[in-house]
Amino acid sequence: MGVVSFTQEFACPIPPSRIFMALILDSNNLIPKLLPQIIKSIDVVHGDGGAGTIEQVNFTEGSEFKYVKHRIEELDKENFVCKYRMIEGDVLSKKLESIANEVKFEGADGGSICKMTSEYHTKEGFEIEEEEIKDGKAKAIGIYKVVEAYLLENPHVYA
Repeated sequence: MGVVSFTQEFACPIPPSRIFMALILDSNNLIPKLLPQIIKSIDVVHGDGGAGTIEQVNFTEGSEFKYVKHRIEELDKENFVCKYRMIEGDVLSKKLESIANEVKFEGADGGSICKMTSEYHTKEGFEIEEEEIKDGKAKAIGIYKVVEAYLLENPHVYA
């Protein structure tokens, strides 16, 4: 089993508390509403939303994927950090055992800096190409940007 790491960061005009609430703490409610053409639902399979919770993201019919399950490994609401691991679903394909992610929001100039680190744990005998990683990360950033735009248009939400 190999591990490939990928780190990126980008600026966001939304303060850390609001973007963290929207993208992490209330994602199961907000993201299906904002992206109904892609995300059918996000369901809690086990747990109370904190560390150890398992959530299942269900994609719409006709999507590239059917579902993915992830387990929250750490949730630090004071420092706006979430660590979670994708553990099951066709998003992992036949190549990946899991994907460990850390998302952190830090305050910067009235907005925030989002720092994302992902570790791709491949199955024995498989390798993952950088293009596959970039494609997945681009999709994740697309979701972030939709949420960001919604929060900019609705400054009272999660305020």
